[in-house]
Amino acid sequence: MVLITEEIIQQFQILMEKVDEPLKKTFQNLDYGYERETLVRFLKAREGNVSNAHKMLIECLSWRIQNKIDDILAKPINPIELYRGIRDSQLTGMCGYSKEGHPVIAVGVGRSSFDKASIHYYIQSHIQMNEYRDRVILPSATKKFGRYVGTCFKILDMTGLKFSAMNQLKLLSAISAIDDLNYPEKTETYYIVNAPYIFSACWKVVKPLLRERTRKKVQVLSGCGRDELLKIMDYESLPHFCRKEGSGSSQGDGKVSDCFSLDHPFHQQLYNYMKEQAARVGPAAPVRQGSIHVGFPEPDYRMSVSKTRESIGLSHSSCDLKLNGDCIWCEHNDVSS
Repeated sequence: MVLITEEIIQQFQILMEKVDEPLKKTFQNLDYGYERETLVRFLKAREGNVSNAHKMLIECLSWRIQNKIDDILAKPINPIELYRGIRDSQLTGMCGYSKEGHPVIAVGVGRSSFDKASIHYYIQSHIQMNEYRDRVILPSATKKFGRYVGTCFKILDMTGLKFSAMNQLKLLSAISAIDDLNYPEKTETYYIVNAPYIFSACWKVVKPLLRERTRKKVQVLSGCGRDELLKIMDYESLPHFCRKEGSGSSQGDGKVSDCFSLDHPFHQQLYNYMKEQAARVGPAAPVRQGSIHVGFPEPDYRMSVSKTRESIGLSHSSCDLKLNGDCIWCEHNDVSS
């Protein structure tokens, strides 16, 4: 682990004092009053190298300006029926807090179909959840627990996972790259639960696309992971798919609130917040259907998929992956920088 000293932080601060005003303004919207902690995040993401961390942060701020990320929470996805479809096919939500105050984010990897909207809607929704986490959830947790809370735990449910999930690798890779480049060091640990036998094959594809720091944060738990997770959170904060053996991500047992559903309090609060932000920007306009196109990098995942298919004995005819979805473009040029 790299030691981030006070001297390194001060060097970074001096560099940031020299940036142009537009970058300084969006930086204020990024750090939410915690400049030092934000600089430390970017330093950790670049192994304590001030020059590389500075370059990464400047590119992040430029990305925010180019894609108007500061305003994205004032642009709810309409109509509500479309947003409900996105929530039903991009399974993610917040189910509670750890004992130390970290928000617990649940992700239904195995049963997310991503088939109700274009790739741009799913990326827009993901970024909106990131921004809501950083602007609302984490500051609220900091106030509630009386200490700075800047990271979350993520529990990834693999129930229903099939190798055909690799059809969505373009989208998943884009989301991963956006998080790595623009929201670094926001997750303490990724817990994998309910992993079927096919998980190891899928992991061989995904693992090379992740940064080493991210890979080290992944823990695969036995079964639904309940016993291990209860060491860091109370039962009430467990996602529904971890509360008993054999529980699946999208169905639940009928008695536990499904944190993936648009009807869950978290998603209701998020959507209402976006509507309030939109109302503050200006008078209500006629509902227009259209996603926000956010620039993102496209990692080269095809070689990883090909090698993994060969290693587990899948021919091209037995596993035809559709890797050519919507047309996308890049704002960042180097995913591995």
